[in-house]
Order: sequence, then structure tokens, then C-alpha cells
Amino acid sequence: MKALVFENFSNFKLMIGKELPTGNWYTITQQMINDFANATLDKQWIHVDEVRAEKESPFKTTVAHGFMSVSMISKLLEESFSIKSVKMGLNYGLNKVRFPNPVPVNSELRMHTVVKEIEDLANNGIKVTFSCIIEIKGQEKPACVAEFLAALFE
Repeated sequence: MKALVFENFSNFKLMIGKELPTGNWYTITQQMINDFANATLDKQWIHVDEVRAEKESPFKTTVAHGFMSVSMISKLLEESFSIKSVKMGLNYGLNKVRFPNPVPVNSELRMHTVVKEIEDLANNGIKVTFSCIIEIKGQEKPACVAEFLAALFE
């Protein structure tokens, strides 16, 4: 995947309604799941106890936290485009977040993104609404579907 590069907000605004490049595949390892569990203090057995998950889980393995996939959106977006004039960006929020399919350990994820809306903000900023679908390799239903909002400033 080759990231798109824009000189400034004016150039980027031409992307409204268009898809950004599809991201690279990322393997979700048990170590990543454990690290996320430690960072969020969500250590439910379905995520971190491999032996119990194999015996008791309907998935027969551990699964990633739903919030782990949504937390990857910033990084995945960063790889699909850049705007040269941006001095800083902030996570602004999320809309309509859903986790339609569990993510078993060692699954591969990638993201499809459309620039849905761009609004001007004070202080030389824009608020961008991205429609994001995080795909699981080999699965019909995605891991996560969300509208992600970012504030970017020149």
C-alpha cells in the first residue's frame, strides 16, 4: 500500500466521499492482547487465559478486546495518508462503533476507510469524519465498524 500525501487541507478536502488506500495486514498476537489487557486493566479470561479459552470459549482460543481494534484506527489511518502542512492531530471521538465479529488470536486485520466529512475548526483546524471498517482476513464480517473523528491543525 502506498500512502497518499497531500500538501495542505485544501488538497485533502478533495477526498470527501472517497476511499483512502487500504491498509496493510497486522497479525494480532497474544502478546498484543496481553499488553492491551494490562494497559486497560481488562483481564477477562476470554482475552488472556489461553488454556481456559481453548476449553471453555465458543471460539476455542483467546480473542482480542473489541476496544483493541478500535484503538488501532489512529495508527492505521496514519499509514494511509499524510498532510504535509499538519502540525498536530487529536483524536476527537467516535460515532456508531460496532464489533460485529470477534478477533481470535493470530487473526490478521486491515482497514478500509472513506473520508466521510470535513468541517472547519478554529485555530486553522479541520475535523475529519472517517468511515472505518476493520476487516479480518478470511472472514465475511468485520472486526469493527466505526466513524472515527480527528481534529487536525495547520
